[in-house]
Amino acid sequence: MIELRPYDSLGGGHHGWLDTKHHFSFADYNDPHRVHWGDLRVWNDDEIAPQSGFPPHPHANMEIITYVRQGAITHQDNLGNRGRTEAGDVQVMSAGSGIQHSEYNLEPETTKIFQIWIMPRGKGGEPSWGAKPFPKSDRAGRFVPLAIIGITIFCAALAGIGWAVGSNWDSARHALRYVDFLVAAGILALAVVWFVRRRRSKAVASRS
Repeated sequence: MIELRPYDSLGGGHHGWLDTKHHFSFADYNDPHRVHWGDLRVWNDDEIAPQSGFPPHPHANMEIITYVRQGAITHQDNLGNRGRTEAGDVQVMSAGSGIQHSEYNLEPETTKIFQIWIMPRGKGGEPSWGAKPFPKSDRAGRFVPLAIIGITIFCAALAGIGWAVGSNWDSARHALRYVDFLVAAGILALAVVWFVRRRRSKAVASRS
Protein backbone atom coordinates (compact mmCIF):
# COMPACT_ATOMS: atom_id res chain seq x y z
CA MET A 1 0.00 0.00 0.00
CA ILE A 2 1.34 3.42 -0.97
CA GLU A 3 0.62 6.32 1.37
CA LEU A 4 0.94 9.83 -0.04
CA ARG A 5 2.57 12.21 2.42
CA PRO A 6 2.53 15.76 1.02
CA TYR A 7 5.63 17.74 1.93
CA ASP A 8 3.61 20.35 3.81
CA SER A 9 2.11 17.64 6.06
CA LEU A 10 5.47 16.47 7.41
CA GLY A 11 6.74 17.32 10.88
CA GLY A 12 9.78 19.48 11.45
CA GLY A 13 10.78 22.95 12.47
CA HIS A 14 12.78 26.10 11.82
CA HIS A 15 15.72 26.57 14.18
CA GLY A 16 17.50 29.53 12.62
CA TRP A 17 20.50 27.60 11.35
CA LEU A 18 18.42 24.51 10.44
CA ASP A 19 15.19 24.07 8.50
CA THR A 20 14.07 20.45 8.72
CA LYS A 21 11.21 18.19 7.70
CA HIS A 22 10.64 14.76 9.30
CA HIS A 23 8.96 11.90 7.44
CA PHE A 24 8.80 9.95 10.71
CA SER A 25 8.57 10.87 14.41
CA PHE A 26 11.78 12.64 15.40
CA ALA A 27 12.88 15.12 18.08
CA ASP A 28 9.82 17.22 19.06
CA TYR A 29 7.67 15.77 16.25
CA ASN A 30 5.70 12.79 17.54
CA ASP A 31 3.12 11.00 15.41
CA PRO A 32 2.23 7.47 16.60
CA HIS A 33 1.16 6.60 13.03
CA ARG A 34 4.54 7.66 11.60
CA VAL A 35 7.21 6.11 13.78
CA HIS A 36 9.07 3.91 11.29
CA TRP A 37 8.60 1.83 8.16
CA GLY A 38 10.10 -1.58 8.84
CA ASP A 39 13.80 -1.00 9.49
CA LEU A 40 13.62 2.56 8.16
CA ARG A 41 13.47 4.74 11.28
CA VAL A 42 14.36 8.28 10.10
CA TRP A 43 14.16 10.21 6.83
CA ASN A 44 14.86 13.90 7.42
CA ASP A 45 15.01 16.62 4.79
CA ASP A 46 17.51 19.13 6.26
CA GLU A 47 18.62 22.56 5.05
CA ILE A 48 21.69 23.75 6.99
CA ALA A 49 22.75 27.40 6.94
CA PRO A 50 26.33 28.31 5.95
CA GLN A 51 28.99 28.04 8.68
CA SER A 52 26.72 26.08 11.01
CA GLY A 53 25.76 22.51 11.76
CA PHE A 54 25.38 19.73 14.29
CA PRO A 55 27.96 19.92 17.13
CA PRO A 56 29.51 16.71 18.53
CA HIS A 57 26.86 14.25 19.74
CA PRO A 58 26.67 10.49 20.31
CA HIS A 59 24.90 7.65 18.49
CA ALA A 60 24.72 3.89 19.03
CA ASN A 61 23.06 0.94 17.30
CA MET A 62 21.99 2.78 14.16
CA GLU A 63 23.08 2.85 10.50
CA ILE A 64 23.06 6.51 9.40
CA ILE A 65 23.20 7.47 5.72
CA THR A 66 23.54 11.03 4.44
CA TYR A 67 22.84 11.98 0.83
CA VAL A 68 24.00 15.51 0.00
CA ARG A 69 21.63 17.28 -2.39
CA GLN A 70 23.29 20.70 -2.45
CA GLY A 71 26.53 22.11 -1.02
CA ALA A 72 28.69 19.83 1.12
CA ILE A 73 28.82 18.39 4.63
CA THR A 74 31.99 18.00 6.70
CA HIS A 75 32.12 15.07 9.10
CA GLN A 76 34.43 14.52 12.07
CA ASP A 77 34.26 11.81 14.76
CA ASN A 78 36.08 10.46 17.81
CA LEU A 79 37.57 7.62 15.74
CA GLY A 80 39.76 10.13 13.94
CA ASN A 81 37.71 10.22 10.72
CA ARG A 82 37.28 13.52 8.94
CA GLY A 83 35.86 14.08 5.49
CA ARG A 84 33.88 16.39 3.22
CA THR A 85 30.99 14.93 1.19
CA GLU A 86 29.79 16.98 -1.78
CA ALA A 87 26.42 17.24 -3.51
CA GLY A 88 25.45 14.01 -5.24
CA ASP A 89 27.62 11.84 -3.00
CA VAL A 90 26.88 9.69 0.03
CA GLN A 91 28.39 9.11 3.46
CA VAL A 92 27.56 6.16 5.69
CA MET A 93 28.14 5.87 9.44
CA SER A 94 27.63 2.68 11.41
CA ALA A 95 27.18 3.78 15.03
CA GLY A 96 27.66 0.25 16.36
CA SER A 97 28.59 0.13 20.06
CA GLY A 98 28.93 3.93 20.11
CA ILE A 99 30.39 6.88 18.23
CA GLN A 100 30.51 10.65 18.71
CA HIS A 101 30.49 12.87 15.63
CA SER A 102 29.79 16.35 14.27
CA GLU A 103 28.35 17.40 10.90
CA TYR A 104 28.99 20.97 9.74
CA ASN A 105 28.20 23.02 6.67
CA LEU A 106 31.46 24.91 6.19
CA GLU A 107 30.37 26.16 2.75
CA PRO A 108 29.30 29.71 1.73
CA GLU A 109 25.87 28.40 0.67
CA THR A 110 23.02 26.46 2.25
CA THR A 111 23.64 22.72 2.33
CA LYS A 112 20.67 20.42 1.71
CA ILE A 113 20.77 16.78 2.77
CA PHE A 114 18.62 13.73 3.21
CA GLN A 115 19.52 11.97 6.45
CA ILE A 116 18.33 8.38 6.72
CA TRP A 117 18.56 6.11 9.76
CA ILE A 118 18.19 2.34 9.45
CA MET A 119 17.75 0.13 12.51
CA PRO A 120 20.30 -2.72 12.48
CA ARG A 121 19.25 -6.32 13.06
CA GLY A 122 21.65 -6.62 16.01
CA LYS A 123 23.19 -4.36 18.65
CA GLY A 124 26.83 -3.46 19.18
CA GLY A 125 29.60 -4.00 16.68
CA GLU A 126 32.53 -1.87 15.62
CA PRO A 127 31.57 1.72 14.73
CA SER A 128 32.81 3.06 11.38
CA TRP A 129 32.39 5.84 8.83
CA GLY A 130 33.00 6.15 5.11
CA ALA A 131 32.09 8.29 2.09
CA LYS A 132 31.56 7.32 -1.53
CA PRO A 133 31.61 9.55 -4.62
CA PHE A 134 29.30 8.69 -7.52
CA PRO A 135 30.36 10.11 -10.94
CA LYS A 136 27.64 12.50 -12.05
CA SER A 137 28.28 11.81 -15.74
CA ASP A 138 27.08 8.22 -15.27
CA ARG A 139 23.61 9.33 -14.18
CA ALA A 140 23.10 12.83 -15.61
CA GLY A 141 19.65 13.25 -17.14
CA ARG A 142 18.69 9.57 -17.05
CA PHE A 143 17.78 6.72 -14.74
CA VAL A 144 20.58 4.22 -14.10
CA PRO A 145 20.00 0.80 -12.48
CA LEU A 146 22.41 0.61 -9.58
CA ALA A 147 21.55 -2.28 -7.27
CA ILE A 148 18.76 -4.39 -5.85
CA ILE A 149 18.93 -5.50 -2.24
CA GLY A 150 16.35 -6.86 0.19
CA ILE A 151 16.08 -4.04 2.70
CA THR A 152 13.16 -1.91 3.76
CA ILE A 153 14.61 1.35 2.47
CA PHE A 154 14.16 0.16 -1.09
CA CYS A 155 10.49 -0.48 -0.44
CA ALA A 156 10.45 3.21 0.47
CA ALA A 157 12.20 3.97 -2.80
CA LEU A 158 9.56 2.05 -4.74
CA ALA A 159 6.86 3.95 -2.89
CA GLY A 160 8.56 7.19 -3.92
CA ILE A 161 8.39 6.10 -7.56
CA GLY A 162 4.68 5.44 -7.10
CA TRP A 163 4.18 8.89 -5.64
CA ALA A 164 5.97 10.58 -8.54
CA VAL A 165 4.16 8.62 -11.25
CA GLY A 166 0.68 8.65 -9.75
CA SER A 167 0.42 12.17 -8.37
CA ASN A 168 -0.08 15.63 -9.84
CA TRP A 169 2.06 18.04 -7.84
CA ASP A 170 0.85 21.57 -7.17
CA SER A 171 4.17 23.20 -7.93
CA ALA A 172 7.53 22.56 -9.56
CA ARG A 173 9.17 23.04 -6.16
CA HIS A 174 7.38 20.01 -4.75
CA ALA A 175 8.08 17.98 -7.89
CA LEU A 176 11.79 18.71 -7.70
CA ARG A 177 11.88 17.53 -4.09
CA TYR A 178 10.56 14.13 -5.15
CA VAL A 179 12.94 13.92 -8.10
CA ASP A 180 15.70 14.42 -5.53
CA PHE A 181 14.10 11.64 -3.49
CA LEU A 182 14.26 9.20 -6.40
CA VAL A 183 17.85 10.05 -7.28
CA ALA A 184 18.80 9.68 -3.63
CA ALA A 185 17.08 6.30 -3.35
CA GLY A 186 19.01 4.91 -6.32
CA ILE A 187 22.35 6.20 -5.08
CA LEU A 188 21.63 4.97 -1.56
CA ALA A 189 21.06 1.48 -2.94
CA LEU A 190 24.59 1.39 -4.27
CA ALA A 191 25.94 3.04 -1.13
CA VAL A 192 24.44 0.38 1.12
CA VAL A 193 25.81 -2.43 -1.06
CA TRP A 194 29.26 -0.79 -0.93
CA PHE A 195 29.02 -0.35 2.83
CA VAL A 196 27.94 -3.96 3.49
CA ARG A 197 30.79 -5.28 1.36
CA ARG A 198 33.21 -3.00 3.19
CA ARG A 199 32.10 -4.30 6.59
CA ARG A 200 32.31 -7.92 5.42
CA SER A 201 35.85 -7.45 4.09
CA LYS A 202 36.85 -5.98 7.46
CA ALA A 203 35.37 -8.98 9.26
CA VAL A 204 37.25 -11.41 7.01
CA ALA A 205 40.51 -9.49 7.55
CA SER A 206 40.09 -9.55 11.34
CA ARG A 207 39.57 -13.32 11.33
CA SER A 208 42.64 -14.00 9.17
